[in-house]
Amino acid sequence: MTIRRYALVTGASSGIGAATARLAAQRGFDVGLVARRADRLEALAIELRAAGSEADVFAEDLSVTGAAEALAARVLAQRQCVDMLVNNAGATVPKGYAGTTFAQQRAFLELTVTTPAALTHAFLPAMLAQRWGRVINISSVAALSSGGKGNTLYPAGKAFLLKFSQSLNAEVSDRGVRVTAVLPGFVATEFQAANGIPIGEDGAARRFSQTAEQVAQEAWARNELGHEIVVPGMPPKLAAALMRFLPEPVMRALTRSAAGKYYVGE
Repeated sequence: MTIRRYALVTGASSGIGAATARLAAQRGFDVGLVARRADRLEALAIELRAAGSEADVFAEDLSVTGAAEALAARVLAQRQCVDMLVNNAGATVPKGYAGTTFAQQRAFLELTVTTPAALTHAFLPAMLAQRWGRVINISSVAALSSGGKGNTLYPAGKAFLLKFSQSLNAEVSDRGVRVTAVLPGFVATEFQAANGIPIGEDGAARRFSQTAEQVAQEAWARNELGHEIVVPGMPPKLAAALMRFLPEPVMRALTRSAAGKYYVGE
């Protein structure tokens, strides 16, 4: 009997997460769907089951302290092993740092930093034991930026995902586990709309945006090839190259000018 592999995808209710879950099902995986919106997850689960995959729904708010560990325990109670982990759940806090509560900032850190680290730590031993596993961490091209007004912890949180992925891949890539950091640019999803980034026909971001499906497909394909860092799409690749090679004062000025266009104040 062929044993089907199992992929757990966080932030699976929309965007890159939902696109990756569909792609996993197309590749013959059973899928665990994680997000806050149970109704969205149930609808997607019905779709995936109709296509022949098993789909588990885990309605969790991963910005709550301890939620990641609780989720890992629930998943392992149902499944012997998570073969692929996609850490996609994300959010940001658009206002200036002083105009927020630290509870908001702590929730961002739980979701962006603690949750991927905790889930990876929980599922990695079984991947190593079977000498096969995949971890995809959805970071952002902002991980390479100098930061700017608003979304204060966002570049730092995404830079953590990048460096975490690189360090972990160095540890496990020769043991059958491939770890990839994905650094998208503008993606036409609910995340962009919720944070005031114009993706309509007249928005500048529209001209350079990708679909969630395009990002998911490139991330999947290049993770399979063992690529440690993936910047999907040509415009983000060019932006990443500039961020890496321009002198810091120049890059800082460009980054802050761009960020200032979307600053919502405190």
